[in-house]
Amino acid sequence: MPPKDAYWPHALRHRLGNAGTYMVTAGTYQKAPFFEGDDRLTGLQAGLLKYANHYAWQLEAWAVFPNHYHFIAHSPTGAEDGAESLSKFLNHFHGRSSAWANTLDTKPKRKVWHNFWETQLTFEKSYFARLHYVHTNAVKHGLSTEAVRYPWCSAAWFERTATPAQVKTIYSFPIDQLRILDDY
Repeated sequence: MPPKDAYWPHALRHRLGNAGTYMVTAGTYQKAPFFEGDDRLTGLQAGLLKYANHYAWQLEAWAVFPNHYHFIAHSPTGAEDGAESLSKFLNHFHGRSSAWANTLDTKPKRKVWHNFWETQLTFEKSYFARLHYVHTNAVKHGLSTEAVRYPWCSAAWFERTATPAQVKTIYSFPIDQLRILDDY
């Protein structure tokens, strides 16, 4: 019999030992749209930004939707926290956003979040393509014809704060071959 801590390839296991840049996707339980509506999306985005800041994760791109979200962020660089703090950050964020949604719907203790998936981005081209993907994800989902018009993502912020050359460069990276869990 294998040891209790043996890695089973079909079980999702978060291996967060290295500081770095990560892409994270999280989905709601049974893909239910618990965060449907402007106020809920605004609250979910505010919570993501708040808890990322609280845990010192530097967001580079994000997009929130009624039943999932994506973000790309740099982990804290301190030896105490590093990438290991991602689970703490997401547990805190998911707990608070679940409680909020459940209060709004008067459904205490309902399961809201299903899981999260993270990928450490170690290649520059992969990082740039995923930045493009996250910034423009609302267009992929048919929620906006232009990413900058979707208020619950980082596209408008990115285009305001980056140079025109940086924007052009990021958006030039193809995203059609990326393998990202995003069947929402």
